[in-house]
Amino acid sequence: MTYHGPGQLVIYPIINLHYFFLDIHKYIRFLEEIVIKSLWNGYKINGIRINGKTGVWILPNKKICSIGIKVSRWITMHGLAFNINTNLQYFDYIIPCGINNIKMTSIKKELKNNKINDILLFNKVKKLMKQSFKDIFNIEYINI
Repeated sequence: MTYHGPGQLVIYPIINLHYFFLDIHKYIRFLEEIVIKSLWNGYKINGIRINGKTGVWILPNKKICSIGIKVSRWITMHGLAFNINTNLQYFDYIIPCGINNIKMTSIKKELKNNKINDILLFNKVKKLMKQSFKDIFNIEYINI
């Protein structure tokens, strides 16, 4: 189960993988890398992958971005939910991504700065994600 709500950047890319590569696992790793690069470039937050678990994590056991995709005829659907300034209490009522014993986190929580302007934070993350998406997929234009 997942949650989408205020304070999350939810991105559902629609990409024809014929123009890139025909590898769904590679596509998921690219999505993870976009988030990892954005976290580091914008905030020096070390996002990581954990073997056998999809998404982006912050050590020791916190998940900051969930990924769930669908691909039909090599056209991608669905995507990622990146917690920017999300009210994390909503995750107390579900088992995020069906994984027990994890804590969800957000950029705002990791920065430990409650005075940060939520709108400015969100807009900066959108710009970072857009640039990271361009870099990782080696494309010129993207609309987020």
